[in-house]
Amino acid sequence: MFGKRADGKQVRDISTTRRFMPYLSPRRNSSLVYYTTEIEVDDALDYLDEINRNRSTESRITLFHLFLRSLGAGLREREGVNRFVAGRKLWQRDGVWLTYSAKQEIIDGSPVITLKHRFDPEEDIDAMAARLLKELHARRRGRETTADKEVNLAIRLPGFVLRGLMALLQAADYVGLLPASMIEGDPMFSSVFVANLGSVGLDAGYHHLWEYGTCSIFAVVGQVHRRSDGARVIEVKYSYDERIADGLYAAITLLGVKQRLESPRSMG
Repeated sequence: MFGKRADGKQVRDISTTRRFMPYLSPRRNSSLVYYTTEIEVDDALDYLDEINRNRSTESRITLFHLFLRSLGAGLREREGVNRFVAGRKLWQRDGVWLTYSAKQEIIDGSPVITLKHRFDPEEDIDAMAARLLKELHARRRGRETTADKEVNLAIRLPGFVLRGLMALLQAADYVGLLPASMIEGDPMFSSVFVANLGSVGLDAGYHHLWEYGTCSIFAVVGQVHRRSDGARVIEVKYSYDERIADGLYAAITLLGVKQRLESPRSMG
C-alpha cells in the first residue's frame, strides 16, 4: 500500500520533470499525444496467403494478429512505453497486456466484446493466433468473463450506488489496494487497447483514453487501401499518455512496430 501495487513496480529513476508531470496533468485525457503511422502491408498479406493456405476459415491467421504480435514485441522491447500513472506516481507494468475489441457478430447493432491477453514472447505466431481465436470464438458463443459478470451485476444497481462504487474502486486503485485477481480480469488495466476498424471496412480514427484503469495507449487500426503508388497500406492512429515517456521514445517504439509488420517473417 502507498508505494506497492499488484500489477507493477514504482519507477523511481526518473527526472524531476517527469515526476512532476502527474501533478501538472492529473488526467490521462489532458496528457494525450496523437501519432499516426502508415504501414505497408504487401509483404504481410503475401505471408498470410502462404501460412493460411491449408487452414480452415475459423483458424486463419489475420493481419490483425500480426499487428498485435508486432505491438506486443515493441512494448516488451521498449519497456518505457509499458508504464502507467496511478496515485500520481509512475509504474512499470508487470508484463505486456493487450486488450482489443471485436463485434459479437459482424452486423449492425451487434454488441462489442472486449478481450484481454498477456503477450507471451515465447509463442510463435501460430500459437499466439490459436490462443486468441479460441478465446474469441468462445466469447462469441456467449461465454462471459468475470469482468462481464461484474459489469452486468453493477449496472443493475441504482445510479447513486454505482457512482459510489466506482468512486470507491478508483480510490482503491489510487492507493494500490486493488487485488491482482481483479486487475488481471479487467480489460481497462492493460498496456494498450486496440480497436480494429479495418475489420468492418472503416478507416482509423483517434480514440480517447479511459480515466478508469491504467491503459496508457489506444491504437486504432484502419482498413487496407491502395496508396497512389499502388502499395497496400494501413493507417494506425495512436492516442498516448505522454506522462509515461517522452514523445521521441514513443515514436521510436511505434516505428519499430511498423518495421516488424512490414517484415513479418522476422517475427517468427
